[in-house]
Amino acid sequence: MSERQPVVIDAGNAIAVRHGDQAEVELKLLAPQGSLEKLREAPCIVQHARNRGAFHRLETVYYDTPERLLFQHGMSLRVRRSGKNFIQTLKLAPNPAQPLMRRQWETPVDGIVPDLRLLPADEVGDLVAALSNDALVAVFATKVRRHARQLDLPDASVEVAFDEGTIEADARQEVLSEIELELKSGNAAVLFDLGTQLLDAAPLQIGTRSKAERGYALAFDAAPSAAKAELSGITAELAVDDVIALLVGSCWHHLLKNHAVAEQGSDPEGVHQMRVALRRLRTICALFRRDIPSPAFLAVNSEAKWLMRQLGQARDWDVFAETTITRLVSAVPDIDLDALRKAVEQRQKSSYGNLQGVLADPRCSRFLLSLGQLVERRSWRNEIDSEALAILSQPMPVLADQILERLHRKTLKRGARFRRLDIHAQHNLRINLKKLRYAAEFFLPLYAAHAPAKRYVKRLAGLQASLGRVCDIGSTRVLLHTIAQDDRPELHLGIGAMAGWLARDQIAVAKALRKSWRRFKTTPAFWGR
Repeated sequence: MSERQPVVIDAGNAIAVRHGDQAEVELKLLAPQGSLEKLREAPCIVQHARNRGAFHRLETVYYDTPERLLFQHGMSLRVRRSGKNFIQTLKLAPNPAQPLMRRQWETPVDGIVPDLRLLPADEVGDLVAALSNDALVAVFATKVRRHARQLDLPDASVEVAFDEGTIEADARQEVLSEIELELKSGNAAVLFDLGTQLLDAAPLQIGTRSKAERGYALAFDAAPSAAKAELSGITAELAVDDVIALLVGSCWHHLLKNHAVAEQGSDPEGVHQMRVALRRLRTICALFRRDIPSPAFLAVNSEAKWLMRQLGQARDWDVFAETTITRLVSAVPDIDLDALRKAVEQRQKSSYGNLQGVLADPRCSRFLLSLGQLVERRSWRNEIDSEALAILSQPMPVLADQILERLHRKTLKRGARFRRLDIHAQHNLRINLKKLRYAAEFFLPLYAAHAPAKRYVKRLAGLQASLGRVCDIGSTRVLLHTIAQDDRPELHLGIGAMAGWLARDQIAVAKALRKSWRRFKTTPAFWGR
């Protein structure tokens, strides 16, 4: 075999590349079967393509250890055959701050079997460096017919690949129909521009799972796992503009990580974490739009609110089925709650059926694409005056102090005469507390040297949790009313038991709530020092 040469591409400002080490910046879009032919002729493709492109038959085999060590560490190893050529590729897990980017190494090999000795041991990590070729087994394969075209746009060069074929694991098979937009050079925002234009031609979805992740799911029934929000990673040296980009990007990544979990209904935590991501996103818009009144924040907030509402029904039934009934069964095991449990689980399943339609809706896909576009274009800079632009260039700590102080004062004002607050007033207080808590968590790295900061956030979280239980009680009562339309005696026995349990729970929560409020309002502020 000839001497292997480093594979080097220009990935914008991603990372330096050497010895086959690349930064792959890619946006994946899932397409309905039979739609790729039409999408290949979309105006945004035809207008910018260098030529008609080329068709390839790609056969790829993915490898791992029998214990799936690579998969457990977010890696994938494959060998791809195209004609007479074989290319081995090792990919690492995406960077949490840049979910489109994956670091990878590519080297030619002699056949369809990988050769780990060709990878730079000092760069790929101890796990891979310690493996021998004999430790690997074939896990699954893909067979793809790819039409690849090079697009030259004013501020970027992009390769677009239209892939149709199958993922195969033993006797199992899954159809594959997707578009990959890979940035070769230039501005990554172009990927989202193209994705949005392609969405006008077909009801596409953002692909939040790689071919490797889908292959493992097919081979091992490996359901995707829900993910919590990553730390913001902001520092005192960053300008306000950069902090907004980091915070919005973190929320976007949080949404993408949980999209497949929510869609499959494999774990109720997926819907919960999507709602958390959307609340955090709406909080970011609310925190900054007073000082930076950009129309972009209003647009994002509106769509995030819409999606939160669509997720709300599934989340309410999840809480009822997974938490409320479980607690009641543990407390009173002698009462027959089977009829109630089955009724709730049936409605929970139905709510997920509705949710799948929402997540497949082009409106949802357009919203997710717009978030990536917002971060890359920093669109909050548009249509604002010079004073707001000046704020964007300032270091974050001063504005963080002002935001936290403003929210803290408003929260104390809403909580005045706490014992007399009605349900509506408690709801408004809870909204304020959420904003304050997320703001405190966002900006916490700026105050790492202040000991009271973590205590403040902890007490704030406790108070919010208590108010959340009050909200859950109210939601459960509404859901009970919908179930009560069924007049079966065994079901109404469970409904009666649940109604009594909720009344008892409300008394206990009220006591805990008053205690949490007293502790919070006496907690000193940690900012402005």
